[in-house]
Amino acid sequence: MKSCEATGKTIEQAVQNALLELKAAREDVDIKILNEGGFLKKAKVLVSISEDAIEKYEKREKLKKAIKEEEADEDFAENFVKSKIATTEEIKETKTEKKAEKTEAKETKKAEKAEQKEEKKIEKAVEKKESSEEKAEQKERKYTAEEFINGVLDALGTEGQIERTEEERVVRYNLLGENLNDLIGHHGDCMMSLSYIMSLVCKSEDKKKVILDVENYRQKRVESLTALAKRTADKVAKSGRYFKFEPMEASERRILHLALQEDDRVTTLSKGEEPRRYLIVFPKEYKD
Repeated sequence: MKSCEATGKTIEQAVQNALLELKAAREDVDIKILNEGGFLKKAKVLVSISEDAIEKYEKREKLKKAIKEEEADEDFAENFVKSKIATTEEIKETKTEKKAEKTEAKETKKAEKAEQKEEKKIEKAVEKKESSEEKAEQKERKYTAEEFINGVLDALGTEGQIERTEEERVVRYNLLGENLNDLIGHHGDCMMSLSYIMSLVCKSEDKKKVILDVENYRQKRVESLTALAKRTADKVAKSGRYFKFEPMEASERRILHLALQEDDRVTTLSKGEEPRRYLIVFPKEYKD
């Protein structure tokens, strides 16, 4: 293995994970940062054995292979006899020593496994206790949507303005500001996740559903998907062939369905299993 991609909460952690996988020293590798990471994103790096050190690691691999082949030689004692390197007594002694070494190695490995098992058991107990304490604390503490959003902004080290609008069943919090693209994410996935978390930890006094929006992205996405649906319908009606969208959330598939339900030229169908469920647009008279 000459290179390895690895991830971590930070770039340094990702580098350490790659070094462990390569079994290489930091001074013997070249590091390329693929993703610096950020809020709810992991850092990603590509770590490669440098050209001036590759020969050393190739020799190490060859040596390991030779050692494994020697240890796997079941006819070791017989070869000693044939080559006249050792006497019968030396062969017996060698066998005894190897057997003792194997026994010792097994016992050591067994002890290490037992120790690791005990450490994991302790770690799980600590994690369970901390999780229980944290859950109890969260249960007692009631957060407002404004506190939740401001906490997210503080974590990102940025600022924003919160606009609150109340509807019949929903309280909408629209966040406005600069450099908020990371909060939206690809097709709004990050924003949707934050909105879901906010709905769990923040409750309105009248028990209305709370929703997070960023830079009015939800309305823009509706308009964008509606326009996309109409363009797709024109294309499908003209070609006579179906079109398959990429997997998307149920709310976005519903927007496409609604946008095309009055179009007499095409029909829509959702297929697949969540979260890879997707939508297909068919012409009313399907050709192929």
